[in-house]
Amino acid sequence: MICLPARNVNSTSGKVVHAFAIEADFDLSTFSSNEFEMEWPPRSGKQRSFPEIDRVAYFSLKTARRKILPGQRQFIEELVARLKI
Repeated sequence: MICLPARNVNSTSGKVVHAFAIEADFDLSTFSSNEFEMEWPPRSGKQRSFPEIDRVAYFSLKTARRKILPGQRQFIEELVARLKI
């Protein structure tokens, strides 16, 4: 298996986003997400857990370009250029 790391992107919120590509045929039904906790409802004093990722899917290049955040589109374009597709 080959892992292709992409250059990092700084998001508009100031976070650094890391991405990589792996060629494989994963069974997406087996994926699960990490969770984070936050006070919910706001100012209630109650903590609830929420998944960081609500779904996982494969997309065509056309669909991926439309769905990805504009600031992260360079990940797709970098992969396309590196793979010459």
